[in-house]
Amino acid sequence: MAYINTTEIINKSKFNCFHLRLLLWSFLIIAFDGYDLVVYGTAVPILIDKWNLTAVEAGAMGSYGLFGMMFGAIFFGTLADRIGRKNVIAITLIFFSLFTFLCGFAETPTLFSTFRFLAGLGLGGIMPNVIALLTDYAPKSIRSMIVSIVLCGYSIGGILAPLLGIFLIPTFGWESIFWFAGLPLLALPFMYKQLPETASHLIRTGKKEELISTLSKVDNEFAFNENDEIMEVKAPETKVPILGLFKDNRSLSTIMFWIAFFSCLLMVYGLNTWLPKLMIEAGYGLTSSLAFLIALQGGAIVGTLIIGRLCDKYGFKKMLVPMYASGAIALTLLGFSGNISVIYILVAIAGAATIGAQNIVQAYVSQYYPPYIRSTALGVASGMGRIGGMLGPLLGGFLLTVTLPIHLNFIAFAIPGLIAAITLALVPGKYAHSNEDDLELEPTKTNVDKTYTFE
Repeated sequence: MAYINTTEIINKSKFNCFHLRLLLWSFLIIAFDGYDLVVYGTAVPILIDKWNLTAVEAGAMGSYGLFGMMFGAIFFGTLADRIGRKNVIAITLIFFSLFTFLCGFAETPTLFSTFRFLAGLGLGGIMPNVIALLTDYAPKSIRSMIVSIVLCGYSIGGILAPLLGIFLIPTFGWESIFWFAGLPLLALPFMYKQLPETASHLIRTGKKEELISTLSKVDNEFAFNENDEIMEVKAPETKVPILGLFKDNRSLSTIMFWIAFFSCLLMVYGLNTWLPKLMIEAGYGLTSSLAFLIALQGGAIVGTLIIGRLCDKYGFKKMLVPMYASGAIALTLLGFSGNISVIYILVAIAGAATIGAQNIVQAYVSQYYPPYIRSTALGVASGMGRIGGMLGPLLGGFLLTVTLPIHLNFIAFAIPGLIAAITLALVPGKYAHSNEDDLELEPTKTNVDKTYTFE
């Protein structure tokens, strides 16, 4: 009989086929998450003409999905800490894939907005739980990098939306790019079978056989059996998981994270929705304007990978604070430049410092909080961020309605970047119970013969 410390086994494991499979499934999910979010911005110029919408009405339609995401992030984030991340991932995937698919059959703005709201419930809940599950099982030495790679899937999906728009819309109509979003439903049975459930949930629900099987895949150098004793995290008892976000000197950090999420998502969704329209107003055609969305997402991929790797080495704050600030500068300059090459570079920097920074800050939050409230922390922070996300499309619609000079539109989106940089700088430098190692551990039984040791 052996004494198993699940945290130590996971932290010191080496990247193998189990981690690769988890990474690939997570990447696919987040890619379609990003696609479903950006697809509206791809179609909005056409929908404005089709349904005779004002800019404010089109912005409101974009915000309905984000309104659903706010509720979905908070509800499904807290639910996952109770019923398991794997189950919630499956539920949320059904929501966002099915209702985004149905958007392609909507014949009125009201029905379209209803489907976007329902899809938003799933979109809001999927990312916090995927990130939390990755953090639960990723080797500690490359945890930030793995999360960063997966979050690049968001930008891959964001690039795919305008690319498909360029090729499919002229032939098959705007509806076709929404139909494409239903593909994850076909992969759901395979995904559900292969995704693991988090170790802490398996311990809490007494599924020892499944836990032993999962740990054998995490680290196949050890032989586990059902007679082994499991060391489990002794989590504080609370009926309201959100309260745990304010314990152990985490109050300031929690509030600052919420403000940073709010500010960054205001920029992200405002740009994803209105960048093509802003560029059309600046004199570019639809195809060229959609290409700027591709540059925005491309910059996000490069920024996420580079900064994610540097965060493992130097820490999150040292990378994220200047990253947010550089995004504000790039957006400000974007309104003044007329050279096409410079514009593409500035758009790419803005993508790295908005979408890329949002990817990295989620990895930051996932490692800042202990596992028993990890999904709650990410879910609530994302929910608060969605409020900013809702305001982004509305702000863009309002700015276009009042016909301000183009550079003032971009400055308006740059200001939240400075706010995010300031608030994140105020987060305490040291993690407050950043991982399981800081928590009190106890075995499920006391008659332990021996323990696994790791050098």
